[in-house]
Amino acid sequence: MYITDFKVYLESEKRFSPHTVVAYINDLQQFLDFTENQLGGLSLKEINHKTVRSWLVSLLDVGGISGNSVNRKLSSLKTYYRYLLLSGKHDVNPTLKVVSPKVSKKLPEFVDQIAMNNLLSKDLFTDDFVGSRDQLVIELLYQTGIRLSELLGIKVSDVDQFVKSVKVTGKRNKQRIVPITVELQKLILHYLKFRSGISSMEPKLIITEKGKGAYPKLVYNIVNKYLGMVSTINKKSPHILRHTFATHMLNNGADLNTIKELLGHASLSATQVYTHNSFEKLKTIYNQAHPRA
Repeated sequence: MYITDFKVYLESEKRFSPHTVVAYINDLQQFLDFTENQLGGLSLKEINHKTVRSWLVSLLDVGGISGNSVNRKLSSLKTYYRYLLLSGKHDVNPTLKVVSPKVSKKLPEFVDQIAMNNLLSKDLFTDDFVGSRDQLVIELLYQTGIRLSELLGIKVSDVDQFVKSVKVTGKRNKQRIVPITVELQKLILHYLKFRSGISSMEPKLIITEKGKGAYPKLVYNIVNKYLGMVSTINKKSPHILRHTFATHMLNNGADLNTIKELLGHASLSATQVYTHNSFEKLKTIYNQAHPRA
């Protein structure tokens, strides 16, 4: 089924992140397992649009998987078949006749601006390596809107103290320069003083107490811990701070194109979802202020 070749294609041609590559391969393997276990095994030529539909139905009805997750798995399968067509390994794409399940659109969750101010103004962080690192993690995510993977990929050398910017490597290895404030620059310098006291050859900016590069679970735990002190939102993940960055920027007058560039979005449509949060704020203020509301 050319799984190894497909993996190489995702890594070298599409330049997907390791996390995305693993997700795509897992989705494809899950589909192939379905054809093997439920349908007695099918060759590539025997798989058609009905096979794909049966798989999606099994995910929704039996697996209890959400529509969003099913759509992501279908996207993985579509990419797989596009690869087969491009490479001449197959001449039919059964996913073209498959309609994606409809899903309800949810507004991105974000932390209230007052709550973020309380978090960053209170003396919640200890004045040592761990405290300065944790504060820097929160501030970097909130002040730049970068993704978790982008945060983990930042090297010490990516921070330009003179220009006050940080070089970020996003999806498909696309790089962008994100400005940082004077306060964030001071936080970085303060953290680097503590960092220099740890024996480490790690080039990454954010490291553990043992000098190793930080990992996703560590950052998640940091964000979850500190957001839990000031917010009651259900999801307290690094990505929530990305949503918070975009929403607060928009609410305070930034234009969509600027936010798009800062977030590293490929198209404006991905950024426009934040206008819904801004509109909800406008409605709330209108209903509170207008005498006829």
